[in-house]
Amino acid sequence: MNNASKTVSDVINARFDTLTRAEKQLAKSLLDNYPVSGLGSITTVAENARVSTPTVARMVQKLGYKGYPDFQSHLHQEVEATISNPLTKHDRWASNAPGTHILNRFADAIMGNLRQTLSDLDAATFDSVATLLSERKRGLYFVGGRITGALAEYFFTHMQVIRPNTTLLSSNSSTWPQYVLNMNPGDLLVIFDIRRYEQEMVNLAAVARRRGAEIIVFTDQWASPATKHAKHIFRVQIEAPSAWDSSVVTLFIVEALIEAVQSSTWDETSERMKTLEGLFEQTQLFRKLS
Repeated sequence: MNNASKTVSDVINARFDTLTRAEKQLAKSLLDNYPVSGLGSITTVAENARVSTPTVARMVQKLGYKGYPDFQSHLHQEVEATISNPLTKHDRWASNAPGTHILNRFADAIMGNLRQTLSDLDAATFDSVATLLSERKRGLYFVGGRITGALAEYFFTHMQVIRPNTTLLSSNSSTWPQYVLNMNPGDLLVIFDIRRYEQEMVNLAAVARRRGAEIIVFTDQWASPATKHAKHIFRVQIEAPSAWDSSVVTLFIVEALIEAVQSSTWDETSERMKTLEGLFEQTQLFRKLS
């Protein structure tokens, strides 16, 4: 992950082993309720972590910031980015838009997102998740938010063909406890949550984890609060020259996972596909050429 895409939490985690005992105590305090825990005064942050004010000053400089104001400025920028609404995002892009055609601007942004995401993505994480998704004894659950629900449904639709024991959670969060009731230790919950994060996702991840489910989160470069409960995380670059965030790179990773699971379980998957095609014939779902 390059410096431009690093969050303050990324920096803290990367430097954690170099910190003193008191600084580690401070770092844990900041990460426990990130980023809110770092938005107070330097005195408040020190008191909440039960360390001295000079400890806070030393640690932020050790992390590479010019001082506490610089550290807090980076946090404020993150918060602003994660709560931006479509109108704010449109105004920001429109004010800096070059004179090229929107197709070219959009293509440049998406290609940049893809390159950066692939550069940051750990291949071992991808392979581990693909292996987990292939294990048919595990129940597999999908859920997304107001926009990302479409991605969750797309992923679910393909995995439902590839393997049994696959469930798409309702968009009505009041029904989620009933799904969690059926989760067993080792089951997988795949969550999609990007900026303007939904608190219900954090609550769902927490209770599912307590049931023994393993949480997989697809999120953006700033990271959904639900990731604190996740075993595997895909952080994807989502910004585009638009009022809306882009789902292209997230879909790219989803489709790559679908192919990885399909290929590793092809004997079983092909049999399911044959059976499904037979059902399509019986129900006359698709139009035939005469």
